[in-house]
Amino acid sequence: MLTVLLLIGSNVFMTFAWYGHLKFPVVPLWKVIVISWAIAFFEYCLMVPANRYGYGQFTGAQLKTIQEIITLSIFAGFSILYLGEALRWNHLAGFACLVAAAFFMFQK
Repeated sequence: MLTVLLLIGSNVFMTFAWYGHLKFPVVPLWKVIVISWAIAFFEYCLMVPANRYGYGQFTGAQLKTIQEIITLSIFAGFSILYLGEALRWNHLAGFACLVAAAFFMFQK
């Protein structure tokens, strides 16, 4: 559970580092890059321990799969709430395919 919580926190930081600047197109690119790197530092401070603690309970492939599902879930909420974009049926269909892929990653 700690691994999943750390991955969720890490992905919130990552999403803002990578996409938060899209609402501020007038800010110079160099400033956006510096701010994004500063935010990403906190993402790494959570992601690295998440993978360290989770490895052994999960395989590397399973950790990556968990991280991708969390990333897409957080980004879906971010795109709706922060960017004001709508999720369409094809986004949801693609997400369902990834959930199906995750299902197969955890089969023995």
